[in-house]
Order: sequence, then C-alpha cells, then structure tokens
Amino acid sequence: MRRVRSSDTQPERIVRSLAHRLGYRFRLGRRDLPGSPDLTFPGRRKVIFVHGCFWHQHSCAKGQRPLPKQNADYWRKKLSRNQQRDRQALKSLRKLGWRTLIVWECETKRGNWPRLAQKLRKFLAD
Repeated sequence: MRRVRSSDTQPERIVRSLAHRLGYRFRLGRRDLPGSPDLTFPGRRKVIFVHGCFWHQHSCAKGQRPLPKQNADYWRKKLSRNQQRDRQALKSLRKLGWRTLIVWECETKRGNWPRLAQKLRKFLAD
C-alpha cells in the first residue's frame, strides 16, 4: 500500500501531457474544490478526475478483478467508500457550477491516446 501513489501517477501525467499538447492550461490538485480534482481549468469552470480502475471500481477487466483475499471485508468497504466519495464530490462540483469529466486508467493506454485526445478536446471546447 505504501507504494500506491495518490497524485502524479502515470495515467495522470498522460492526461496532463495530452491536455497541454492540445493547447489547454490547467491547475493541479485544487484542494479547495470537492474531491480535489486532478486537473482544473478555472476559466472554463471544468475539472478532470483521473481514476484508477481498481480503486474506483470501473467496469473494465482491471476494475472488476477479485478483491485481495486477506481482509476482504476491509477492501469491500474501502472501495465502496471510494465510490460514494466520488459521487458526492461530483454532485457538489455540479452544484457549484463546475463541469466534470472522469478519465479512467484504462483509457490512458498507448493505443487509446487518439481517442482520449478527442474526448479531452470535446470536453474542453467552449
């Protein structure tokens, strides 16, 4: 667990790089916003979260892999709390007038970059 990073992960760096190449400038990890979004575009009032598939229980194969056998009850509760916290953060941000986008870890794989760039461009365009 000690080696699991919460910020500056490889998927996050890929999304930042693509957004920057598309010409968009952003702020990182705004703690004053609900959920501390990974990328914030203040002038556009848009935020992007980069979620790990396992940690946020995405529907892909990596997100649906079996829970660790040791202390399974703990893991079940932890992952459920992560999902609840995500829903609450998105709801709070929308109430504050922010638009949100979630980018999943599986979308940041090298073969998916053109599709991810298109998704970012579509979201960030005014």
